[in-house]
Amino acid sequence: MYLYNSASRKRELFTPNHEDVVKMYTCGPTVYHYAHIGNLRTYIMEDVLEKALRYSGYNVKRVMNITDVGHLASDADTGEDKMLKGAKRENKSVMDIAKFYTDAFFADCAKLNIKIPDVVEPATNCIAEYIHIVETLLEKGSAYLAGGNVYFDTSTLEKYYIFNDHNEEDLAVGVRDSVEEDANKRNKNDFVLWFTKSKFEDQALKWDSPWGVGYPGWHIECSGISMKHLGDDLDIHCGGIDNAFPHHTNEIAQSESFLGHKWCNYWFHVHHLNTDTGKMSKSKGEFLTVSLLESKGYDPMAYRLFCLQSHYRRNLVFSWENLDNAVVAYDKLIARIAALVPGDGVDEAALASLKERFAEALNNDLNTAVAVTAVYDALKARTTADTKLAALASFDTVLSLNLLSAAEKKRADAAAATAAEETDPVIDGLIAQRKEAKKAKNFAEADRIRDELKAMGIEITDTPQGTKWKRI
Repeated sequence: MYLYNSASRKRELFTPNHEDVVKMYTCGPTVYHYAHIGNLRTYIMEDVLEKALRYSGYNVKRVMNITDVGHLASDADTGEDKMLKGAKRENKSVMDIAKFYTDAFFADCAKLNIKIPDVVEPATNCIAEYIHIVETLLEKGSAYLAGGNVYFDTSTLEKYYIFNDHNEEDLAVGVRDSVEEDANKRNKNDFVLWFTKSKFEDQALKWDSPWGVGYPGWHIECSGISMKHLGDDLDIHCGGIDNAFPHHTNEIAQSESFLGHKWCNYWFHVHHLNTDTGKMSKSKGEFLTVSLLESKGYDPMAYRLFCLQSHYRRNLVFSWENLDNAVVAYDKLIARIAALVPGDGVDEAALASLKERFAEALNNDLNTAVAVTAVYDALKARTTADTKLAALASFDTVLSLNLLSAAEKKRADAAAATAAEETDPVIDGLIAQRKEAKKAKNFAEADRIRDELKAMGIEITDTPQGTKWKRI
């Protein structure tokens, strides 16, 4: 498998550190509000990556955090904790907010067939791990105490900017909206590892620490949770492209300074879902959630297909028209699968060939658009229906589009509709009256009944087995 590595800015052959397991870490949600469909695009593509690795024969251990404390509104470690903002907005406790929106997040994941990672750890569970990392960084001279807070000292690094070659002046304090200079910092890119002092003294969640009662910075939690469950090295770290700087940059800085060696080999970043006005967010425009899509009659699988039709490293533009096109494509695809009649056996050689083409698409930097094309190629292939169905079942372990179950439901619904039509008492009664009229050679009455049925939207056909009818 070849993957684009954001750290090296090139496609690389994926080679895990260990033979027995691929260690994969995913940045999880900050559970202060519902996830919008832009957030969920990232989780869909990470889900496909994990399933593609398993499809290729790897054993994967995937860990994800739940940010329920410490994620501040500003990238520069200033501004109110998002969890506290959510609690104030809804007049609930922070933990009530965290529980409600964590459950909502996983409900959305279930609707989109996103597999729950092997380990899901709330940030509030790992305070001892963060304190240990911060203590070690202080001992090593990689961190300092100022104004009651503990800061990471970026001047101790040989290289701070990992994912892009930034000009330091471009990142000067004040460039971003709502960023206020922190006078405690030795360098403008230093970041907080542990807060005991901030302009928001009503922070709801605080813990004892060697530096006073306080709470962890946002960046430290992913390092602590990853090391707790995956040890001192990572194969793949995933997240949205907006996490690359400063979140992932700071993770690397603190983790490698703590460990004394390289921490993660491959960085997998999913690009934005945009609207026609720019990047999707919770604070502007219509708040697009899975529940909103459902309320408008959209199957979540159509949205998943919409995401899979584009490469994860390209910005994807959402519009209702684009989603409608995905709905049409999904419905036609399911109809074609529903039309397959099994029972003619599997051609193992043909199946192997179809699966090989599918795997090639996944192994080419997770090219899901080509992987979806492989589904259509299987349907067009000159082989048996059983072979096609076996290929589709195999592909759907990665694509997770409910291909076979949705096709089976479509067949069942069609059968139920046919059965309901065949036993409609009103229609059956009129057909019986017409039969009696014809038997009595009252053809004018028979024609009148035919016309009445036609006006009801019913078309009848006389056959040697009797009169058949269908809705038109």
